[in-house]
Amino acid sequence: MPDETRPTAPAGWTATVLRTLAICGHGIWTLLGLGLALGVYSSGRGESLVPLLLGAVFASAGPLLASLGAPWLRGWTGWWIERGGWPSREAMLALATYLPMLGVAGLARGSNDFWATRLLGAVLAACSLASMAYAAPTRRVHRLPGLLGRLPLGRMITSWYGGGLWLLLCVVSQDPAVRTGDIRAWVAGLLLAALLLVVVEGLRWPSIAGAAAGRHAWWMRRSAAALLTYALPCLGLLMLHGSSGDRWLMLAAALSCVLGRSLERRLYANSVRNRGTAATDTG
Repeated sequence: MPDETRPTAPAGWTATVLRTLAICGHGIWTLLGLGLALGVYSSGRGESLVPLLLGAVFASAGPLLASLGAPWLRGWTGWWIERGGWPSREAMLALATYLPMLGVAGLARGSNDFWATRLLGAVLAACSLASMAYAAPTRRVHRLPGLLGRLPLGRMITSWYGGGLWLLLCVVSQDPAVRTGDIRAWVAGLLLAALLLVVVEGLRWPSIAGAAAGRHAWWMRRSAAALLTYALPCLGLLMLHGSSGDRWLMLAAALSCVLGRSLERRLYANSVRNRGTAATDTG
């Protein structure tokens, strides 16, 4: 096992995208669970089952491929499945989230007003939030420096932002007759999440800026990541106008966010690794 106190080589593109999708999947479950618990989510069984299934696909793709021994996916949330042994604490938290998810899927009905559905929705949101709030030591290269680094803020806000884009895709694809709430409230919430993520990333990147100084290609990739993660999805949100074309706008926005956030994670991990190498060379 590698030394968990040191940054390791960044994962490949496929593994990074799968981990980003898993974060979005738990974000879908968090927001859907909150909506059901508060009674503000759309009525209808299918309206709940579709985002639950989408979140399950995103959250399960990584561990499923890791269990099949995919060589480009080195373990899952600190659990080396192909080697046997007990799951890591982070993996246990992620696996525990499936129980309330299956409960919500079994109880979801027309109006979703049944008290057990709302209770399990709250448990689903709490478990998903706890899974995102807990970051194993192997995630240290993705944390903020100093006091803020004790909380995986970037990971949590990414789950709300990315998961919210996918959940909004499900909402705008629903029949307006069963849709609950105003799309403008969704847009405002997601724009706020994007702003919070910009602030968190703005605090994190200066800690390794010196490792990338003078590298034009690095800054170009950094700008591309910001464009894909923030600019294009937010532009899509602002262009929503209540027509059938909204689903395509939201699909493009959600895919853009996943691609941009994956690129951002790889750039940061590479920069931290390069900074560590430079410190070793000069020390």
